[in-house]
Formats: sequence, C-alpha cells, structure tokens
Amino acid sequence: MKNKRFIAGAVCPACGAMDSIRIFRSETQRDYRECVDCGFTDAMEDDPRLEGDLPEARIAREESVLEKNTDVIRFVDITDQH
Repeated sequence: MKNKRFIAGAVCPACGAMDSIRIFRSETQRDYRECVDCGFTDAMEDDPRLEGDLPEARIAREESVLEKNTDVIRFVDITDQH
C-alpha cells in the first residue's frame, strides 16, 4: 500500500501550483512525486545533487538576527494568573 504525504511549500514543476505535490514510495522502494492538480508525476532521483547557487537566505548568518530598532516582547499566559 502506498502511503502518500503532501510536501508543504512544494511547487509543481509542470503547472506551478503550490502545496499540491505529494510523495510516495512504490513497492520497488523508489520515491515518486505527483501533483494532485495537474496529474504530473515523476520518479525522484536516488542521489540528488544541488545545481547552481544556493538561494539567498532571509537572515544572513554574519548579521545579527535582531535588526536595529527591534523591540523584544514577552508573551504571558494569562490562564496561569489568579
């Protein structure tokens, strides 16, 4: 039996729909992906390799996580107060 799982944030390479890709493993232990919107399907590579440059991250490791003029707030659970 195939256990199909949706991949959050994945974009279909055929139709461009987001959150429509699910992945499953076949009886031959090979991974496949399929789009529930357009029906696109293909076999996943056994040893995928990164091509091109890495995308730029929203937060650079060299910079501080907190930007200037950022206020730190503390959440308080009011259900614990009497």
